[in-house]
Amino acid sequence: MSFYNSTARQRDTRVAVIYYSSTGGTHAVANAVAEGAEKAGAEVRVRRVPELAPDEAINSNEAWAAHVRDTAHVAVATHDDLLWADAVILGSPTRFGLPSSQLKQFIDTTGGLWQKGLLANKVYASFTSTATAHGGVEATVLALNNTFYHWGGYIVPPGYTAEVQFAHGNPYGASHMAGGGAPSETTLGSAVHLGSRVVSVATATQGLRDVA
Repeated sequence: MSFYNSTARQRDTRVAVIYYSSTGGTHAVANAVAEGAEKAGAEVRVRRVPELAPDEAINSNEAWAAHVRDTAHVAVATHDDLLWADAVILGSPTRFGLPSSQLKQFIDTTGGLWQKGLLANKVYASFTSTATAHGGVEATVLALNNTFYHWGGYIVPPGYTAEVQFAHGNPYGASHMAGGGAPSETTLGSAVHLGSRVVSVATATQGLRDVA
């Protein structure tokens, strides 16, 4: 078996950006990641995971309730999105240094795909948001990356591979400090770079998808 299939690059790279957002910060970062992937030539799906919180909790926070209404049109993530994609980029707000229960619940449904090896050899990356500057962004990205180790994927960090990364300061993944309001231009620039970098690596490794 050849390690590189020359016909594999005859279509656009496929990227699934799958995220959870409560009040909109992570949603904005997800869109910027998708923008970077699209600019790099990828076919992109942006998908939200289902909300698990009860209505009374959501409605007690005006920003949360508004975001739920405003994103009702965004398609909900399914296993098909994972199977379709060459690269998957997961995003979640931080919950005590861990991803949200909403995104974790979606991850926990993928055991059957993992067992069949259907999530292996894809390219993966992650992004997050926190309420404070040191509220666990790196811990959450690293926690999400633990999933990719088990899936057998290729993890792509942004590193310091673009000038915006030196201003942004997070080499592990794109991140947003939600307590400061809407994502800054630097934050969005880092997210765009992450999406573009993932596509570059995923495109270069398309021929390796069937490597055991």
